[in-house]
Amino acid sequence: MVNSILQKPFRLLPVFVCCMLLAGFKTAPDAQQIINWSNLTLSHIYDPSAEIKLKKWELTITEDYFLRLRKTFQNGKQEYFSCQLRRFNDLDYSGTTAAGIIKINTRADDVIVQTYNDRKGDIDSMATSFNIPVKNIQPEQLDSLRTALMYFRNAPMATIR
Repeated sequence: MVNSILQKPFRLLPVFVCCMLLAGFKTAPDAQQIINWSNLTLSHIYDPSAEIKLKKWELTITEDYFLRLRKTFQNGKQEYFSCQLRRFNDLDYSGTTAAGIIKINTRADDVIVQTYNDRKGDIDSMATSFNIPVKNIQPEQLDSLRTALMYFRNAPMATIR
């Protein structure tokens, strides 16, 4: 009698363990994984040789869903572009798989444009788009990047840190 009562929970244990394992697997990537993938892709496809006398550059998507491009030129001039991806509208691509331009479009004047150490003076303005020169981009990568940017645009507020 006591032995049969103790055996019932142990019979259900494998079923319980299987259910817990299956519930623990994710079927879709989370926001951090998409950010990491997007940053890796952007760093591989960005073409610094398309910019004359570019000293260094930084192109990232932040955890609070900002797309930021900072370029520093050899003469010390800096250009900075930033947009909140909630304001992202779409992207356009012109070029080939070898080289081209991704044009990031926003809904309105939602791109922050700043220049520093410019001979013409420092500029703070807003724009509706900015260009990212790219190289060695496959159509699948471009489509996946667009899908990722759309994910950030439509992500629920709770996932934004």
